[in-house]
Amino acid sequence: MLATSFITAIWAEIETGSVWKALGWAILALVILQVGYIGLVVGLIYKRGSKGTEAGRMSANYTPPA
Repeated sequence: MLATSFITAIWAEIETGSVWKALGWAILALVILQVGYIGLVVGLIYKRGSKGTEAGRMSANYTPPA
């Protein structure tokens, strides 16, 4: 994440010539990466929770309801 924001800052500074705009783009890249990371983790937790109920039904001690 640090490398991506650093590269974004260098690219923005070269394109705009402004250190402040480069800093803004770097911070924006950090926010977007962090939101994506949180979304990925939440998605993995959600999928794991829904698969956990299926795993319980497939266990050797499971008896189907009458």
